[in-house]
Amino acid sequence: MSNALFQPIKLGPYQLKNRIVMPPMTRSRSSQPGDIPNQMMATYYQQRASAGLIVSEGTQISPMGKGYAFTPGIFSDAQVEGWKLVTEAVHEKDGIIFAQLWHVGRVSHPNNLGGEQPISSSTLKAENVKVYVDNGEQTPGFVDVVQPRSMSVEDIELVIQEFHQAALNAIQAGFDGVELHAANGYLLNQFIDSESNQRVDEYGGTLENRLRFLDRVVETLVDAVGADKVGVRLAPLTSLNGTVDANPEEAYVAAAELLNRHKIAYMHIAEVDWDDAPDTPESFKLALRKAFTGVIIYAGRYDAEKGSEAIKNEIADMIGFGRPFVANPDLPERIKHGYPLAQHDPDTLFGGGEKGLTDYPEYQPK
Repeated sequence: MSNALFQPIKLGPYQLKNRIVMPPMTRSRSSQPGDIPNQMMATYYQQRASAGLIVSEGTQISPMGKGYAFTPGIFSDAQVEGWKLVTEAVHEKDGIIFAQLWHVGRVSHPNNLGGEQPISSSTLKAENVKVYVDNGEQTPGFVDVVQPRSMSVEDIELVIQEFHQAALNAIQAGFDGVELHAANGYLLNQFIDSESNQRVDEYGGTLENRLRFLDRVVETLVDAVGADKVGVRLAPLTSLNGTVDANPEEAYVAAAELLNRHKIAYMHIAEVDWDDAPDTPESFKLALRKAFTGVIIYAGRYDAEKGSEAIKNEIADMIGFGRPFVANPDLPERIKHGYPLAQHDPDTLFGGGEKGLTDYPEYQPK
């Protein structure tokens, strides 16, 4: 069968080697203190550089943007230098890598914020949500998030500036572009979705107002690095980290139209991926395709066959394979030749060292 995943494609200024995306996956392996990317992470990404596009794990744009222990940042000089190890390693293998810029908003805890209270669109606590913390006193573990404080307009302006600087830092660190994390219940998502945004100013209430923060952050990223080096990740139907919209199809088609006006390189849709989750309706996908004329990436519960089919049906242009990339550093080669896929060890996903990060071998045909 001809596999659409291996058709050539252009993304912004880049000619990609295939349509397979390694999407962002938190691995919590940065060096401490300072949340600094390191050689171990460089090896991990280099092993997976045969993907058409790598999007880095979420990297916090500021100390207040951090949600989980040991995740890397992109706001200090040391962090920028650390990321250079990663981008140089990927480029040595002719890979393309974008930095995912991340602010978690309320999905955090004072232990990860130097004692500060998390910030969000509103004072609503995310219910039944836990984050990974290290308070330096006992073994790192998961704790409940706390109630955030509602961001002032001054807070909003500051975070927009932080996104701008983070994008500049990413290019300085050697990244080929940036992806804005506006999905999975983090800060941008907390403004977009109706049930997590109770504001009564110009950033809340109507759909147009709830999309204003997204609009302004995308605008500042485009200003910093150019529209052809910007992607945005959205999660229209997921309820991760407690964000839900009363009318997600209306909200996210409007978001897609907004992104289209900025002429960004791609829109990355994270579909719900737990085992018994409902499929995203075909009509919704067609509406998103009509609204956004750039490259569309889908990620979530795809195998090679489903991914190829989505591209052939012109629903998607590229497909992200998250967990399969953990244990299969040579995933594109395995897909191309029909080699079996290895399974990852869930106990080594977050934190720790080389085990479960860089020690998964490539497939050796007999």
